[in-house]
Amino acid sequence: MKQFMNFINGEFVASGKTFENRAPTDNSLIGLVHEAGAAEVDAAVKAARAALRGDWGRMSAAKRTEMLHAVADGINRRFDDFLQAEMADTGKPLSLASHIDIPRGAANFKVFADLVHNVPTESFRMTTPDGGTAVSYGVRSPLGVIAVVCPWNLPLLLMTWKVGPALACGNTVVVKPSEETPATATLLGEVMKAVGVPDGVYNVVHGFGPDSAGEYLTRHPGVSGITFTGETRTGEVIMTAAARGVRPVSFELGGKNAGIVFADANFEQAVAGIARSSFENCGQVCLGTERVYVQRPIFERFVQALKARAEALVIGPSTQPGVGLGPLISAEHQRKVLSYYERARAEGATVVTGGGVPEMPAALAAGHWVQPTIWTGLPETAAVVREEVFGPCCHVAPFDTVDEVIALANDTDYGLCTTVWTQDVSVANRCGQEIDVGLCWINSWFLRDLRTAFGGAKASGIGREGGVHSLEFYSELRNVMVKL
Repeated sequence: MKQFMNFINGEFVASGKTFENRAPTDNSLIGLVHEAGAAEVDAAVKAARAALRGDWGRMSAAKRTEMLHAVADGINRRFDDFLQAEMADTGKPLSLASHIDIPRGAANFKVFADLVHNVPTESFRMTTPDGGTAVSYGVRSPLGVIAVVCPWNLPLLLMTWKVGPALACGNTVVVKPSEETPATATLLGEVMKAVGVPDGVYNVVHGFGPDSAGEYLTRHPGVSGITFTGETRTGEVIMTAAARGVRPVSFELGGKNAGIVFADANFEQAVAGIARSSFENCGQVCLGTERVYVQRPIFERFVQALKARAEALVIGPSTQPGVGLGPLISAEHQRKVLSYYERARAEGATVVTGGGVPEMPAALAAGHWVQPTIWTGLPETAAVVREEVFGPCCHVAPFDTVDEVIALANDTDYGLCTTVWTQDVSVANRCGQEIDVGLCWINSWFLRDLRTAFGGAKASGIGREGGVHSLEFYSELRNVMVKL
């Protein structure tokens, strides 16, 4: 029986309370997770604060960069261990986890270590009132102890996306992984220990949100800042907790992202791109597309081509060759997604394909499977058009003009991302300028340069990370003025 323990001050720590970690593929028991109580969270935060005053706090930026490179190399040396842990926890296909989750998870340490090491600060010279000279220069200092609250859809990638720049800036971290996906955050503790990262720099506390590790961590007065990826309602709760002590937050929250296909788009590329953005990772991607708008001259043809793509997806377990769609993360999430499938039918949707649970072999029947689903014919007021489903589904609607589709894309409380398919540079540029999102992809989706800003608008988040923008959250810029 695997035991997923808390990692505090360089040691794996058991607790008196455990909960089950089950595989979404067949609901089999993976292991027991040790839930952190208030005492364990307090110990983790205190260890992180002590590390700031210890060897880590005194370490040069060059040495820190070297150590974070060693962490990345340590992940890659144990690539198969991380891969198996991620697939067991999430059920995602081998092709996805091996090409995205683990490589990007390791790369986040190197990319941000190099970036922080090479970014200059400002310097100014001025004449003082008495005719003398003064020089002002900027110094970046760590924010302190960072609470990293992680989601279950991309557990390693999104955790290291935050831990990488936080450590590169000299902070220490306390990570609260999702209760659904405890494995890779725990495994990273072994890597940190093996490469010599000082005790207390990287800590992991397991548990849930309310009245558990999540609440204890975000309310802890020893936490200097909180970074979170997850649903908007949880973000609101965390932001309320962060208000006590006026602590900064960086949030990537929910989305109801639009995909826009103009009649002049490269048709095959657009179909492939929208299929990927709607169904990849079983639709469990914050950046996924759940609203598709297709210009009327190609609407019917596009719907049929997207249907063919959805129906060609092989549904099955992670290691089965050719699998393109795994299970949802949990039985609870499966019930949520299926409830939206039912609401779509009740509101009059035309179900182009899917809309239920696929027939699976007996060994997998207890898994959390749903069919990739496409709807048409719903008004913009329908639940599956307004609310984030977070499953492998999309509603496809026709449009006529650029003005119309920009208004449709913006008619939402969210503003995370959009994907636009057109060969008209002027139309593409206009969409990029006028659609209220943090990220706009033109003729692509999920294409990321880690040096660029990442984050959402409106209810989809607050703050920006990536590149130098991560420095703005994970460090404090101090001005030093010297009168010569």
